[in-house]
Parts: sequence; C-alpha cells; structure tokens
Amino acid sequence: MPANTPKPVAASAIDKHVYKVFPNDMNAQNTVFGGMIMAKCDRLALVVAERHSASVCVTAAVDSIHFRAPAKGNDTLLFNLSLNRNWGSSMEIGARVEAENSYTGEVRHILSAYFTFVALDEDGKPTQVPDVLPETGEQERRHADAGIRREARLAMRNQIADKNRVV
Repeated sequence: MPANTPKPVAASAIDKHVYKVFPNDMNAQNTVFGGMIMAKCDRLALVVAERHSASVCVTAAVDSIHFRAPAKGNDTLLFNLSLNRNWGSSMEIGARVEAENSYTGEVRHILSAYFTFVALDEDGKPTQVPDVLPETGEQERRHADAGIRREARLAMRNQIADKNRVV
C-alpha cells in the first residue's frame, strides 16, 4: 500500500487487549495503580501509531486522562485503542479501558485518554503519515472530536507562549 493511501481505523486498532490484574498491580488503596494503566495505554497507543504510519513514533502529548472508576484485584482489564485523526506527522489515539469482573461478567468503564504521537523518518525528523479513514458513525464522531481537542491544545500552547514572551 503506498504511503499516501488512506488507511481505515480498523487497520491499526486494538480491541479488547486483555491484562489480568494481580496483587503486584495494586496501590495503597488496594485498587489498581493508575500509573501502570497509563503506561500500558502509552505502549499500546504506540502500537496503533506505528501500525498506521509504518514508522517509528514517539509520544508527543498525553491529555484528557480521566479515571472514571477504580479497577480492583481479580479484575481483568480490557484495553481498546484506535486512531482518531491525523495531521501531517501527528496522530491522536484514543484509549478506553474497561474492568471486567471475571466471575460475574460485569464490565465497568474505568479510564479514557488521548495520546498524540509523531511519526519520525530515518533521521529522527517528523514525517508525513497516511490519512485515517473513518468508516462508522462512531469513528466519524471521534474524528471530529479530535479536531476540537487539537484546536484547544494549540490555543492553550499559544496562550502560554504569548504570556511568557519577553518584550
């Protein structure tokens, strides 16, 4: 497939990657350590970015991490990640993590987050990635929402830069 050919979201998505919680994953509150979940999301988001771009990628930003509910001992974590949108060399990957009680089958949404990755060429410079092709209504909604989040990120970055400019 030529590098400039758009790729569907499904071509790089991760659906229900399973991680079984064990005692070493717990924090002082006896719930799953949030940093472990965040690190796992970052690694899986990297896989999505590299599958889509066919390039080495690096994390450029992580924002909007929302812990919605705790995960507990004996839960099974289900990681769902997909590319929401791309701009030149950068890509936004959305992550949704659920906790499943393996005994009752109850599933709880525990975390949502958004990661921005940049694809790099052989010299470590940003390189163009293929456009993402949303194919479902949900994917189209996430694509549009990603644009709103990007505008907010850029506006905040510009506001901070303007505030810190020395005249």
